[in-house]
Amino acid sequence: QVQLVESGGGSVQAGGSLRLSCAASGYTFSNYVLAWFRQAPGKGREEVATIGRSGSATYADSVKGRFTISRDNAKYNLYLQMNSLKPEDTAMYYCAARDFWRSGYNYWGQGTQVTVSS
Repeated sequence: QVQLVESGGGSVQAGGSLRLSCAASGYTFSNYVLAWFRQAPGKGREEVATIGRSGSATYADSVKGRFTISRDNAKYNLYLQMNSLKPEDTAMYYCAARDFWRSGYNYWGQGTQVTVSS
């Protein structure tokens, strides 16, 4: 059974930083494509950042230059370093994993709340 558990969310003022972590278990971590998504109240889910098996990363335009996604295959951890946070970054953040051959994510964490005040 694959499990993803996020941590590191919290409240911060605009301009501040947070580091989210996602601890994985139950599968061969290095075989999976990983991502961070977020969803704000009343809005759809947004794919924030993705990291492939080789470590290549892609970002939503809204977070480019401010967020960094990384993975530690030895520790089965996924990270999201968030700098220069803005109030519009306020959302529930989820980590997700998919088999590299799938187009959709099939494993999800329970989410961690990030709140940025102005």
